[in-house]
Amino acid sequence: MAIVRLDPFRELAAMQDRINRIFGDTYRRTDDDLLMRGDWIPPVDIFENDRHELVLTAELPGMTREAIDIRLENNMLTIRGERRKATDTKDEQFHRVERAYGAFSRSFALPATVDVNRVAADYKDGVLTVTLPTREESKPRQIQVQVNG
Repeated sequence: MAIVRLDPFRELAAMQDRINRIFGDTYRRTDDDLLMRGDWIPPVDIFENDRHELVLTAELPGMTREAIDIRLENNMLTIRGERRKATDTKDEQFHRVERAYGAFSRSFALPATVDVNRVAADYKDGVLTVTLPTREESKPRQIQVQVNG
């Protein structure tokens, strides 16, 4: 028979996961809690593409371009907006409401290597894509080694 060590923290984490599932992750905390404000939190992916640009994609289904506000100030990118409920359905007609509505705000600190004058945003099929190009001097480059001899 194998000896199993008691790990109270693992047990607490497992219990927290079970409680989060029961309450629909309403009370889940993430590392970004201080940067997220609003009634709902749109999911975001941030990655670096082959051209060494940072790319931020945010899921904003059902929103219009006019309802999205993107600001860049002091190397902080802020995306704000509001997703509204359909006005053609009354609250008492709903049997279930799982989609989140309301205002949101997400802020992201940008590295100093981002060229803030060339930032571009595109919104298509409910996905916002913000491209953050890096400055030319911060892009990697190859240096030839000279051999003296």
